[in-house]
Amino acid sequence: MKTQRIWGTLDPFHETGPILGRKVANEGFLNGLLNADSFDEYHFFLSGAGLRNDLHSFFSSNYPALLEQDRIKIMDRRDLPGELASREYFCFHQSDCINYPAHLARVRNRYARNIFPITSTTHSLSYSSYSSSFLNYLWPGTTGRDCIITTSKAGKLVVEKYFKHLREGLCLSEETHPSPQVRIIPLGMPSDNLAPGDEHQKEQAKRNLGMDGADERVNILVFGRIAHYSKMDILPLLRAMQRLFSTGLSRDRVRLLLAGWLDDEDDFASTLSNLAKNMGLELSIIGRPSDERKVDLYRAADIFVSISDNPQETFGLTVLEAGAAELPVIVSDYDGYKDLVVNEETGLLIETIGAEATPELDIMAPLCFDNHYHLLMAQQTAVNTPKLAAALEKLINDPQLRMAMGRAGAKRVRENFSWASVIGEHVKLWEELNTVPVEIEKLREVKHPTQLRLGETFSHYPTETLAPKTRLVTGVTGQAIYQGREFPLIYKGVDRFLNEEVVRKMAFFARKPLNAAQLTAKIKSIAGNLNDREAEFHILWCLKHDILEKVC
Repeated sequence: MKTQRIWGTLDPFHETGPILGRKVANEGFLNGLLNADSFDEYHFFLSGAGLRNDLHSFFSSNYPALLEQDRIKIMDRRDLPGELASREYFCFHQSDCINYPAHLARVRNRYARNIFPITSTTHSLSYSSYSSSFLNYLWPGTTGRDCIITTSKAGKLVVEKYFKHLREGLCLSEETHPSPQVRIIPLGMPSDNLAPGDEHQKEQAKRNLGMDGADERVNILVFGRIAHYSKMDILPLLRAMQRLFSTGLSRDRVRLLLAGWLDDEDDFASTLSNLAKNMGLELSIIGRPSDERKVDLYRAADIFVSISDNPQETFGLTVLEAGAAELPVIVSDYDGYKDLVVNEETGLLIETIGAEATPELDIMAPLCFDNHYHLLMAQQTAVNTPKLAAALEKLINDPQLRMAMGRAGAKRVRENFSWASVIGEHVKLWEELNTVPVEIEKLREVKHPTQLRLGETFSHYPTETLAPKTRLVTGVTGQAIYQGREFPLIYKGVDRFLNEEVVRKMAFFARKPLNAAQLTAKIKSIAGNLNDREAEFHILWCLKHDILEKVC
């Protein structure tokens, strides 16, 4: 009999709300996964009815056949232990490395029939709270089948440094506190509709943006969040343009298109507009462009620039988009950009310089908003302005080079960053991780040190705790239930943990006093699927609702 391959997750991967790189990447992954269709079923364990309904609507619109075939299952997260115990999963994958992988591993180790791989992808890695999230990984329940997937070589080194610093600070060894494997799989091209247009389409795109279709200016496009404290500071680009104007470049030769997310209350865009006006640079700012406007921007552009200087950026989806649109790119030699651009072939990498250590910033970061310390980090990261100016001049003056680099970039994106190839790398990794030896029984009862032990921690709050010798008898409400004059009132949210038939039988079993151990045995005799802890829950609930009472 063929063993099913079931892919699972605790995340929806599809999110509504403002467009962010992480959301675009996660939905691209989900579409790539379902289009590749390498699994028999896809199980989503989500924490709220709203999330479940939103995801069901997404699948109804985009993947109705998979829903009709019952190959997509959207479940309540509280169903997880039972589902893990009833079937084997091939893998679980999380949309972010901080979204519960370590705690999921504890549930897997305790309940699952097999130790399936748990993987998760990194996105932004620079938030001060992330050290606590990475600390969760360092426990004896982490196995060789667990893996953090980073999207770049730079991101991989960041994750490794997190674990190094945690072990150093807490005096932990790799032997007693193992960490997951760390592998590199890039993100995929986020959109399929950014193929370059012909000359007619390029002219139309210019007109759609309010330009003359025959305008021969070189359009320089920057696409990203328009905020000096997030992703990148645009000001050095304007300084580089100022250098070019001072050395003879005609202001009529170029236009700067600045597009992306724009916060209503942020005055940075107006600051840039005023500076550009003072230096004679034509600048168009397009805030929150629609998908149609986004296509126009890439088609109207001649050069793409992204001078990332902020650790909040880790990969660079817009660099892939520019490549797909056959645009030559000028980017900072920083973070994941290093992996996306082949210098002098698909674009130009511009040197950066930054701080080796920031002890005073490290101390204050946990007490501040993230944009405060991201701003200070970015303001200590310098993109080489003279070399940025030289790169701009080189591409502005050489349309043939622009064309050659653009074509080379598009070829590289198609060959290395399609979602089909990225999903293929994930599937190969999951298959490989499934072959790593593990000792299941040693993992079953290994507790996670950061998980609150609710019962133990608060066991001194009540007068006493239920013991095997605690004497019990049917209470007044229990007698009414036994006689058919009353019924158990079970709240929503508790109903999944109670068997109403067992509750009714308990009123019968305790007609004469007996102790908790005896009642547990009787409960399990009629409901063999209940364990001792589940039987104890039934007893305590019945005591709470007067179905049972304690014999004094």
